[in-house]
Amino acid sequence: MLYAAKSAACLVLASLAVHDIRSRRLPTRAVLLVACLYGIDAAVAGVNIASLAAHLGAAAIAFALFALLFRCGWMGGGDVKLAAAVFLWAGPAYAWPVFFIVSCAGLVLGLTALIMGLFRRRVTHSSLAFTQLASPRGVPYGVPLALGGIAAVWLPVLNLL
Repeated sequence: MLYAAKSAACLVLASLAVHDIRSRRLPTRAVLLVACLYGIDAAVAGVNIASLAAHLGAAAIAFALFALLFRCGWMGGGDVKLAAAVFLWAGPAYAWPVFFIVSCAGLVLGLTALIMGLFRRRVTHSSLAFTQLASPRGVPYGVPLALGGIAAVWLPVLNLL
């Protein structure tokens, strides 16, 4: 039962990444489900109040930082909510490794979108799926956040091995 919430969270995160690539939207209900699955995982694992408060603090800090990026026009609103859910899972212990994963994946995605944008200009009638990364609506940052979220879900388990 302990791994059921973790597995479900990873499935939801993967579906969010795909949804973000296709539509540049992150459904609030799915993001909320990721956060709720942390609550279920914490309850099953018997997390104490101090640890829960620390995880909520990490989520609040992530929300504030990503909201600032949203204010600057660099992120979408769904990305802000997803970042908070991802860092809820990460907590303070795994915030930096998850941030590193999200940053590196975001860099790769951003460069890929830039290259695909140049490619798309040359091939105007392309139906290639990967050219969806270079949309006028921006880069789907839900993908690197989902990768970071999957890491946040499993890093505590891997650390115990």
